[in-house]
Amino acid sequence: MEEEMVGSRSLREKPLPATATPTLSSLGAVFILSKSTLGAGLLNFPWAFHQAGGVAPAFLVELVSLVFLISGLITLGYAASVSGQDTYQGVVRGLCGATMGKLCEACFIVNLLMISVAFLRVIGDQLEKLFDVLLPSSQQPWFASQRFALSLLSALVILPLSMPREIAFQKYTSILGTLAACYLALVVTTQYYLWPQGLEHDPRPLQSPSSWTSVFSVFPTICFGFQCHEAAVSIYCSLRPRSLSHWAVVSLLSLLACCLIYSLTAQYSQLGEAAGTVNGNNECLSKDHDMHEVTLYLQGSEVQLRVPLTVLWVAGTLTLALLLPDLSKIIGIIGGVSAFFIFIFPGLCLIYAVDLEPMGPRVKCCLEAWGVVSVLVGTFIFGQSTIAAILELA
Repeated sequence: MEEEMVGSRSLREKPLPATATPTLSSLGAVFILSKSTLGAGLLNFPWAFHQAGGVAPAFLVELVSLVFLISGLITLGYAASVSGQDTYQGVVRGLCGATMGKLCEACFIVNLLMISVAFLRVIGDQLEKLFDVLLPSSQQPWFASQRFALSLLSALVILPLSMPREIAFQKYTSILGTLAACYLALVVTTQYYLWPQGLEHDPRPLQSPSSWTSVFSVFPTICFGFQCHEAAVSIYCSLRPRSLSHWAVVSLLSLLACCLIYSLTAQYSQLGEAAGTVNGNNECLSKDHDMHEVTLYLQGSEVQLRVPLTVLWVAGTLTLALLLPDLSKIIGIIGGVSAFFIFIFPGLCLIYAVDLEPMGPRVKCCLEAWGVVSVLVGTFIFGQSTIAAILELA
């Protein structure tokens, strides 16, 4: 008993590592968190809004999702303060034990690997369409091939942007990524109002869900569209000033801004066919190099290992993106892993963290109950997404 008390005390009093020097401003944190969130949701949300039965039910699902998503981000900041760790997997390992830490690391690598490969495939498709417009001839030159263009882009753009260790560097490129997403939402919205004659409208748009099961089916899609939790601990540890209330404001502003962008894009993409032709290459590129950089930053590697690991990561993801013919079904199965980072791991960290902090019994009971609810919701989403993906694969 005394050993457990000593271990708990040492864990609670352990400060954050000296390497995690706060260098990130509030605005920079908002941009980085927003850019980490924005991405494939811009492509998936129009389908989710239609599947849910229109704006009202889909927006209701968004609001419910935001409760769990924002609480998960705040929980991770709180867990980082309690555990004294500056990486996501370090927090899980410090609070939940070595076994859960290894599970977190495995899920971490698999999840971000598939995300990086998927976005490289999206960038390659967009580059191919771009060359079709710029070079409409039947026989395009060799440099217009997708393999060469994507390889050159990875070597000249993605790899250099993946090298800096400090996550604060991302605030500069995060502005471009966020503005690209805002540009897409603005174009989709204004195009509907300025050129309605060129758009095909649904004469009887779906205003109510066909069933409640269809509403629940889009819950994972909407939650995964706001996925940014892998980078949350590193952003929190780099935040200046580093406080839980400050982090809560940053998380709230970031996800509300993303909610507005997603909702506008989804709503007006349904109303106009032309809106779906907007090129999203800039946003995908920004998101992809962010995933490369944040992944290796979170691993906490030394300088001697970080550079070769970065090169190996970019080369490996590029090879998979060029060789694998169809990733959609595989990503559907792996996508359920995201539920661990959004719901399950934060819930477990909250349950363990409250045992290490002095607090009233009622507050402790409420926090533990919320942690259990998060774990149960994450388990449900993981099971639902994985089973649906397996059925589609069959």
